[in-house]
Amino acid sequence: MYSYALLETGCYYLIQEKENSSITLIRVNLDTDHCMSITRFEDRERMEWKKKGDAIFDILELIDDDKVKDWKKYYYNEDEYKYEEDEGDEE
Repeated sequence: MYSYALLETGCYYLIQEKENSSITLIRVNLDTDHCMSITRFEDRERMEWKKKGDAIFDILELIDDDKVKDWKKYYYNEDEYKYEEDEGDEE
């Protein structure tokens, strides 16, 4: 069993919080004396606080900067969701 205290600020990790839970990508934003602010990347970004002693079942990997850069291209790709204004304006 691991805990959030092992994670470094500014880094992205793939973790499993519980034994049979899904794999989640997180980023550690801020580290205080007792807690950590993290961003959880799922369907949408969600920021939350975790106690440093909160359990993590498994830290699968620390994601390197090149892989994070590649992942961001897909996660933040807004071109797929643009609405074409001309579509509804046909007369």
